[in-house]
Amino acid sequence: MAQDQWTAVDRYIVETLLPPDEALEAALKSSEAAGLPAINVAPNQGRMLQILARSIGAAKILEIGTLGGYSTIWLARALPAGGRLVTLEYDPKHAEVARGNIARAGYADQVDIRVGRAIDSLPHLEREGPFDLVFIDADKPSNPDYFAWALKLARVGSLIVVDNVVRGGAVAEAGGSDPNVAGVRRMNAMIAAEPRVIATAVQTVGSKGYDGFAMALVVA
Repeated sequence: MAQDQWTAVDRYIVETLLPPDEALEAALKSSEAAGLPAINVAPNQGRMLQILARSIGAAKILEIGTLGGYSTIWLARALPAGGRLVTLEYDPKHAEVARGNIARAGYADQVDIRVGRAIDSLPHLEREGPFDLVFIDADKPSNPDYFAWALKLARVGSLIVVDNVVRGGAVAEAGGSDPNVAGVRRMNAMIAAEPRVIATAVQTVGSKGYDGFAMALVVA
């Protein structure tokens, strides 16, 4: 199957199962206009995040990597009344675009955007946890650190979801020089050795190419 076919199938899924959404479409357009990279999750992946968050009744969500706020909006839509989402973004420009997108979608009061290096922000969240769901979608070399903090900020029953863990299949190649792949592999080794979680990863193809998600459920 070629990329064109993967994209066509994603388009079919979105057109069939996801009704038109002005807030999300506006978020994508404003992000593009601001020159943000088009590395946000696909719409069907955003819906998957929403479903995962709702399925565990997540009332407190942490997102590491905001970009333009597209996945943030999907996750915020899973929150119950009084729920809260903290999202960490390194780039002030990205955070500003995200702030506008999130406000337009109606979630300004439930979403707190923290600007700066995530690794510096995470220690300050210890008094605000535990978080019911953590979504990691930031710089891949830091994935091991992000996972360690996600586990520290979680509770039994929390779900940790990590994007971009297949890297076009390169994750299966040991000893490569790509720091993004190395970060994913180090994180996977950590997860495998961690008795407090049960975990898996799934490969995905679609409009975003060939990649995948890892999911770890905290059980102890």
